[in-house]
Amino acid sequence: MVRLVVAMETLLKHASTIYLVDYFGLIVVVSLLECIIPRRPASEYLKMRWLGNIGIAILDTVIIRVFFPVLTLGMAALSADRGWGLFNRVHLPLWFQVLVVVMAIDLSNYCQHYLLHRVPLFWRFHRAHHTDQDYDFTTALRFHPIEAILTTAGTVGVVAALGAPLIAVFASQLLTMSQNFIGHGNFRIPARVDRALRLIFVMPSTHQIHHSRDIRQSQSNLANAFSWWDRLFRTYMDPSKTTPETLVFGVDEFLDPKHLTLHWMLAQPFLRERAVVNDPQCRNEKPTGPNFG
Repeated sequence: MVRLVVAMETLLKHASTIYLVDYFGLIVVVSLLECIIPRRPASEYLKMRWLGNIGIAILDTVIIRVFFPVLTLGMAALSADRGWGLFNRVHLPLWFQVLVVVMAIDLSNYCQHYLLHRVPLFWRFHRAHHTDQDYDFTTALRFHPIEAILTTAGTVGVVAALGAPLIAVFASQLLTMSQNFIGHGNFRIPARVDRALRLIFVMPSTHQIHHSRDIRQSQSNLANAFSWWDRLFRTYMDPSKTTPETLVFGVDEFLDPKHLTLHWMLAQPFLRERAVVNDPQCRNEKPTGPNFG
């Protein structure tokens, strides 16, 4: 037990370093897989997309998201010091606490994602993520800074309510980040392996459907790490019911290549959506639902 405590203290002492190594390590691994075994050919706007997506990553992921582990771990430490939250009042085995925290944060991510698509104001911020017109690991970097602030606040609230232990919060952060990159990867996975893994985890074959221009598809597959949330809440769409090679990505009203650039991404929440006329790739009429603000 003493060795376990020492090991956790050492791990948490180097949390920021481990997070950054994992972050950039995933970028290298997933980008190499995309080069070696791509699922789809890259679009003609690859250079523009990468410059824009990596640009917003510097502003958002590096400047803001690098501090997320510090913020959430800080809340976990503060909760432990003040006795806040469930697990600081009810003593349960550490392994059980880790399991509950990881599951609760992932469920929170699902719920937040659901609201980002259903609440018009939230959709305006999340829309920057969906206006990418192709799908690869850099799409995982493409989040509006205001969305990042909103979703982080939600996660911090879950950590405080549970009185989550530091190690559990750190494990959740690593899982969320890893699944974000892997789920947005444009690489092939053997069909049998993919079918087995997507019973538990979100895979590129399932999440790419969520980025489709067809609103019936983009409102499905909302989970971040564990795919069972979509099955439980009936938002799951099986990849076998689609033809991945024919998926068209983006948002119908924002197909001009300028929306792939950094300044237009940042302006995205303040742009109005307009009806699409005579677009042969628009596969459904503009809905009146909450996905359009």
